[in-house]
Amino acid sequence: MLAVVEKFVSINGEGARAGELAAFIRFKGCNLNCSYCDTKWANCADAKAEMQSADELVCWTLEQNVCNVTLTGGEPLLQKQLAQLIEKLGQRGLRVEIETNGSVPLDDFNALSFRPVFTMDYKLPSSDMEAFMNTQNFALLKQSDTVKFVVGSQEDLNRALAVLRQFQLTDKCHVYFSPVFGSIAPADIVEFMKEHHLNRVRLQLQMHKFIWPPDQKGV
Repeated sequence: MLAVVEKFVSINGEGARAGELAAFIRFKGCNLNCSYCDTKWANCADAKAEMQSADELVCWTLEQNVCNVTLTGGEPLLQKQLAQLIEKLGQRGLRVEIETNGSVPLDDFNALSFRPVFTMDYKLPSSDMEAFMNTQNFALLKQSDTVKFVVGSQEDLNRALAVLRQFQLTDKCHVYFSPVFGSIAPADIVEFMKEHHLNRVRLQLQMHKFIWPPDQKGV
């Protein structure tokens, strides 16, 4: 069984399929505590969750009549039955995207017969969680995957630049800079990208926070 705190259909607000419809399944719990987290309500031990089987979640997803499925949290990779759910969704021809925080090893999920697409964070200094990043995951990424740097300061930008160069991330996958909402001006990120000639890095704003109130659930 998997602990689900909400299910809904909306557009992907970020990642390589931003703007496309997706069925979202948000799971309870996270092993990190980022300073800017906007889903702390889903991570609390007493967060209300419905225990559902992989088969139940596949049925719900198919009823939505959309081809993209985004598994998010919290940290979805902590769910013990997640691999089973991914396989079952893949068998039904659905495209599965995992939004993961960058601390959980991807090895087991990378080896699935229906491999999901990973949108993986790298937590920068302003998150207070950089020490927990698993850089071994970088070797497992493919061109369809994304590394997302959530940037809240100039220090974050400098650190993101160092990491993407050290691991040659733009040769492996998509790389996005996404501002911490309300903490840094997107224009400042653009200027940084221009200054350092980051031709294969994309600025991405969290689209859903401009369409709906930033703290609204179910979008």
